[in-house]
Amino acid sequence: MFVTNAFVNPSGVAMTTISIVGAGLGGLTLARVLHVHGIPATVYELDESPSARTQGGMLDIHDYNGQVALREAHLFERFQAIIHAGGEATRILDRHNTVRREEADDGEGGRPEVDRGRLRQLLLDSLPAGAVQWGRKVGGVRALGGGRHELTFAGGPAVTTDVLVGADGAWSRIRPLLSGAVPAYAGVSFVEVDLRDADTRHPGPAAVVGTGMLFALGPGKGFLAHREPDGSLHIYAALTVPQDWASTVDFTDPGKAKAALVEQYAGWAPELQALITEADGPLVPRPITALPIRHRWDRVPGVTLVGDAAHLMSPFAGEGANLAMLDGAELGKAIAAHPGDVEAALAAYERDLFPRSAEAAREAADNLALCFEDNAPQGLLDRFAALSAQ
Repeated sequence: MFVTNAFVNPSGVAMTTISIVGAGLGGLTLARVLHVHGIPATVYELDESPSARTQGGMLDIHDYNGQVALREAHLFERFQAIIHAGGEATRILDRHNTVRREEADDGEGGRPEVDRGRLRQLLLDSLPAGAVQWGRKVGGVRALGGGRHELTFAGGPAVTTDVLVGADGAWSRIRPLLSGAVPAYAGVSFVEVDLRDADTRHPGPAAVVGTGMLFALGPGKGFLAHREPDGSLHIYAALTVPQDWASTVDFTDPGKAKAALVEQYAGWAPELQALITEADGPLVPRPITALPIRHRWDRVPGVTLVGDAAHLMSPFAGEGANLAMLDGAELGKAIAAHPGDVEAALAAYERDLFPRSAEAAREAADNLALCFEDNAPQGLLDRFAALSAQ
């Protein structure tokens, strides 16, 4: 059975159908900006509901891209209401727990912190009922000619569409229509942990992390952490290890996993080791992968990508979510600016997409190397000093 998600305007004329695969920040921003311009779209998401998975930790939303997208989506004022006050504070420590740099939240809002889940819910709440179809896992996709595509799903009828947008992340099912590139290991693995009710239950780690973001770095390893609005600490233990390192650790047993991870931080200050030993709940390994820095593709009729599907990069530039939202906003604007000419819209969007994503991906790769140099955290300290001098 095939279904077309065609829409009809008030005059009875069929409109271009737009299908977005993936209800992450990029896909939802695209759907919202299209909605602002009176253009309907359908988002297909494999999760069964908005609460099927946790959405990760804090994000810093930059005034030059993520906030620009929120303004285009007419959501900036609502966004301001969910900002984590004080979350822009930053601490840089060395492996001896010596504070090497500390900055308070200046309150100017250049990079305010917000919970990813609350930001996603803000976008979801801004869309009309039925715009997101849950439990729709893409099983296959094929070109039908003339820029149209057919999507099949693990459950439910297939659909045909005039415009297909892959907003489905690192392992996108849509990307192969455009590119043979696949993510490669970036040389660093995270182990993600949480410390809940930190001020009461974990006062030592709470003091180490402070009120905002923490970088505790040494040669080849470190900790990235932030305080969340609910008072918990979200910790990423970062290691430059082989890609298969996680398979050598029994992460189903938190005690064994903690012991194996603490061993990696032998010689580090006990206050930093406590970020691991006091962890609540499971330890979750996350190898970091990235697409080629200059990932691009030739124009393929009727299909394009946003967010990680287009330019997956390491988190060391803090740009992934910001670029995803900006991608969505810019693509939505391009479609609105070229009514009836899908190819002109997609070409205009991609012309700007490729250089901005390449610049951010290069920064992310450079920052990853800088954070784990033999003299770490000196490289990061130098980078902060240079930024402050501008």
